[in-house]
Amino acid sequence: MTTETAETSPTAPSGLVRAIPGILLLVVIGVVGVALQAGVRELGAATGTRLPDVEYVLWAILLGLLVRNTIGVAPVFRPGVASYEFWLKIGIVLLGARYLLGDLVKLGGLSFVLILIDMAVATTVILLIGRWLGLGGKLSSLLAIGTSICGVSAIIAGRGAIGADDEDSGYSIAAILALGAVALFSFPAIGHLLQLSDLQFGLWAGLAVDNTAETTATGAAYSPAAQDVAVAVKNTRNALIGVVVLGYAAYWATRGGRAIASTGRERAVFVWATFPKFVLGFLAVAALGTIGFFSGADKTSLGNLSKWAFLLCFAGVGLNFDLRALSRSGWRPLIVAAAGLVVVAACSLGLVLIASPALGAAP
Repeated sequence: MTTETAETSPTAPSGLVRAIPGILLLVVIGVVGVALQAGVRELGAATGTRLPDVEYVLWAILLGLLVRNTIGVAPVFRPGVASYEFWLKIGIVLLGARYLLGDLVKLGGLSFVLILIDMAVATTVILLIGRWLGLGGKLSSLLAIGTSICGVSAIIAGRGAIGADDEDSGYSIAAILALGAVALFSFPAIGHLLQLSDLQFGLWAGLAVDNTAETTATGAAYSPAAQDVAVAVKNTRNALIGVVVLGYAAYWATRGGRAIASTGRERAVFVWATFPKFVLGFLAVAALGTIGFFSGADKTSLGNLSKWAFLLCFAGVGLNFDLRALSRSGWRPLIVAAAGLVVVAACSLGLVLIASPALGAAP
């Protein structure tokens, strides 16, 4: 999967024309995904057969995955396809209209404590297993950063901060993306098996799934309410990226790594540079909704726009996932990341079941 961020994606005006074919491809795959979900439902109703209700989220990702790994993505489509992270961030910002700041503070305060526990567990498990399997310290650090915070974005920030090489970052990104795909398809099934509420599942997905795109898709595959909670919790995790990466940078600076920030001002600049700005947009829109700036019709319209933005993102997730790149990454980073996911998923699920009654009704 590409690691290009929204800031460098070709959706700026200068690259808009080049991006159009790929964006149209995202739209087509997304629309087909919606049609497939509706078609399967209609077929089941017409035949009286209980068919699996696969959400459009998963259809869009599966279709994109099929295209990428069979016929491939032609160069003319790649600029627009690479914009999927831009649509993810637009969708999250618009989704803010569905929240009240009081609910976010309540949810964010509890999830912050759980995130800190998960981070400690993930870091300990991954570093220990990485050492046992003979992985380099920086590769293990990148896997720990990606698992505990926000996947690919955290790995990219960590790579430069600790002076890791391209091979280490490539291995860790491939492993994190592979495990994100596993979580996307397995978490909803586990959630339904355990009969988790929307609140419980959203909190679990927000805590345990690494990449923001996969977290959003996992929540959406369970229910819209679960997606709302998952996005809010994931934004809390995302907000910690600068502080966590700075901590790893300080550690590796004492071991001959790259020293990136020696003064308080430099550290503050680094944290701000790595901070995901779309989280501020999400909070700003939530603040406007809280003071009554949006009417009921406005919130409905913004919600529909958010769904379309997410649909483009989900199609792009599949189109950017190259199974061949995963096979080249080797098995050891994948095992370490898998162990981290299993431990974090189990730990966070236990924490959610214990802590969710404190939240009452879902936001």
